[in-house]
Amino acid sequence: MFQSQTDRPRPRRLPNHRWNIYPESPELLSSLVRATGLSPTLVRVLINRGIETPAQARIFLEPDSMVLPDPMEEFADLGKSVALLGDCIAEGRKIAICGDYDADGMTSTALLLRSLRFLGARVDYAIPSRMTEGYGINSRIVEEFHREGVKLILTVDNGIAAVKPIALARQLGLDVIVTDHHEVPEEIPPATAILNPKLIAEDSPYRGIAGVGVAYILAVSLADRLAKARQLIAPMRELLTLGTIADLAPLTGVNRRWVKSGLRQLPDSKIPGVQALIQISGASSSPVAKQPFAVNAAAQNNPQNNPQNHALNNANKNWGKAQKTMKPDEIGFRLGPRINAVGRIGDPQTVISLLTTDDMGLALERAMQCEETNKRRQLLCEEIQNEAIALIEESQINLLEERVLLIVQPDWHHGTIGIVASRLVERYGVPVFIGTYEDEEKQHIRGSARGIPEFHVFEALQFCDDLLDKYGGHRAAGGFSLSAEFLSDFRASLRIFARRCLEVAHLKPVISIDALVPLPEISLEFHRQTDIFQPCGIENPPPVFWSANVRVVEQRIVGKGHVKLTLASGYGGMVSGEVPFEIKAIAWRWGDYFPLPPVIDIAYKLRENTWNGNTTVELELVSARLPKQSSSYSLAGNNPAIAREATKTFTVSRRKDISLLLPEPPPVRGQPEWLSGIPPERLLPFLRGRVLAYGAGRPSSISREPGANGGQKDWSCQIECDRPTGPCEAFLLWTLPPSITHLRWLLAKGKPRQVYKYDRLPTLLAPEQLRSLLEKHLQEFPAQPLNLLRLGQKWWVAPSTLIAALRELGYPCHGFAQSDSLERELERLHRWYAYPPAKLAQIHW
Repeated sequence: MFQSQTDRPRPRRLPNHRWNIYPESPELLSSLVRATGLSPTLVRVLINRGIETPAQARIFLEPDSMVLPDPMEEFADLGKSVALLGDCIAEGRKIAICGDYDADGMTSTALLLRSLRFLGARVDYAIPSRMTEGYGINSRIVEEFHREGVKLILTVDNGIAAVKPIALARQLGLDVIVTDHHEVPEEIPPATAILNPKLIAEDSPYRGIAGVGVAYILAVSLADRLAKARQLIAPMRELLTLGTIADLAPLTGVNRRWVKSGLRQLPDSKIPGVQALIQISGASSSPVAKQPFAVNAAAQNNPQNNPQNHALNNANKNWGKAQKTMKPDEIGFRLGPRINAVGRIGDPQTVISLLTTDDMGLALERAMQCEETNKRRQLLCEEIQNEAIALIEESQINLLEERVLLIVQPDWHHGTIGIVASRLVERYGVPVFIGTYEDEEKQHIRGSARGIPEFHVFEALQFCDDLLDKYGGHRAAGGFSLSAEFLSDFRASLRIFARRCLEVAHLKPVISIDALVPLPEISLEFHRQTDIFQPCGIENPPPVFWSANVRVVEQRIVGKGHVKLTLASGYGGMVSGEVPFEIKAIAWRWGDYFPLPPVIDIAYKLRENTWNGNTTVELELVSARLPKQSSSYSLAGNNPAIAREATKTFTVSRRKDISLLLPEPPPVRGQPEWLSGIPPERLLPFLRGRVLAYGAGRPSSISREPGANGGQKDWSCQIECDRPTGPCEAFLLWTLPPSITHLRWLLAKGKPRQVYKYDRLPTLLAPEQLRSLLEKHLQEFPAQPLNLLRLGQKWWVAPSTLIAALRELGYPCHGFAQSDSLERELERLHRWYAYPPAKLAQIHW
């Protein structure tokens, strides 16, 4: 049962977040909407991801179109590495892989084991013990490889900082190829060859690859030399995808290309271990995004005139096929944790066996072991997290003063403290360094660190170099070890570093928000349209939308501190007369904020929820705040209060009084049939009677001009443009009118049986342009009443847009409904012009 909001006290607080709502780019938005055919909301997300041209949009949305440089030219030592491995295979010399115990390291190890065995190599592997040895290759492993007759050591996801162990290997006569992706220290090891994307050009598409990406490039390059790449690429791409996502590598550039292909392969994986892991974890698949691209009219008429748009359209044809794909969240929250759990608290050989066996029975056995280990890991994490929170709250640490959190306790499993560190960052909004003692005497500490965007973890560890025994990592995360005697100095040094780079404002976690979306516009169809941005992850986050003045209808605690909600629009949707729209939502780990206030602004991601075969869309809340002001979702000029007062003259004062007119449209009789636009040359020959052709950018072929035979081409219909003179058979709306009020005037006059709506946008003015034009108009015609309908039609803006502009110029516009900022009103206008026929058909005219 849902608990009443009055049964409990008001919450202590709402999430302490900074809302960063991306700024508007109206001209770029209009340009990309026309080029791609996507809705303004989807294009706004593209722009927020750094997309500024149709060519960039094409590469982002269809990454297989990216032209990749030859990795041999990007990685200086790749040719040498391939030659070394080729010679070892040809001469039967033994190769050994030194891996790592996280998901990236284990998938890298499995990828190279499978590849080298397939290519005929004598190869074995070793992974250091997390509990007794820690990260990376060490002298014990080197000496053991030497005793076993190994001639070539291959490190994966480690080695770039292992100067002493690799120097020992070289002294013993072993060749060493380091494949790693971690930050490069000042002193690098004396390896025979080093492959690390941090050593190549910063603008290289390979710069952001994970350790498994380096292993993949090496394996494919070697297989290509041996003319066996074709058989190897597909299965290796599955392991590449698992490791890249689980390691939180950026899903941009070449990673996006590889992962997008790999995610389509995973539902029908050919690797028994991957099949078993999917089966045990319950990971699901979903349809490939099918939102087609439209090309503009010129490209439709002559595709060669606009090859970029034509290429976009062609790329989309492949998406229309019935395919399944796995989303990154299925790896991030299902497959990845089960792999990582084994590396954290179990034996990594379990995962290596899982991912390299071809025996389905053994694969299922290993997958079950991963499942059980993950359950133990979850319990450990919950226990440590609760202890850490209690300790922090009791100590009353002043985080605004410290700006970094360092917490060390005995008996915490250091295989799980990294996960806890991430959750503490989420909770407290500061960088977190968390450690535990490695010995009963409490003389040595090992820890993990997680950062916030403005704090570079690896640079912080470098700043404390003289205090640490060992450390490594990158901007967002790292690991370290030190003697307990230096703990106080370590805390002081971290505090100094944090205060140098962090302002107090940085301690509120940033929530980057793509666009305002009124609650009634959310649907399963809209959610699936956003799948074109998949795969989402680091540097390509899933779209985050926000809605204002949302009513909390019901709320309750579920599970371990999660809040389940029913939310509703408080204004009956974007169109007057609609029933209030309700939608389900989940807020993970928001128990501390329960109960939420009755009316809030929310920021959220979209997710599917399937229950008993029924799939719906729901919201995953990422932030909430108290509303800054009341906000109406009415579209331009559609407030009934305005319509009732439509024929009145309103007088406002500034330098001199102005009069505003908003004529009320006659009643609309009947409901037309709303249809998607059909190319006019195909449609018009079948229409009879009067036809209205309306809209910005209407093709010149649709006009009153007679054709060669004295009639209007070969059409039997009578074309009228812009305004109907009487009842019409059909409307051809190249663009919608600027507001529902404008549209009601057209419908009342024309009484069409059918309305064909084409997906075109007028070129909209920027806020400063509209304010300037309005000011100039008022100066030129100071004595004339300002007719909001006529001026709105002239500039393709709604009456409410003009009201917002007038108010920003200092005219109060008494008697008209409250308006948002001009930027917000222009946002609504963009959404209005993109309204689909199905939505228009729901309006009560």
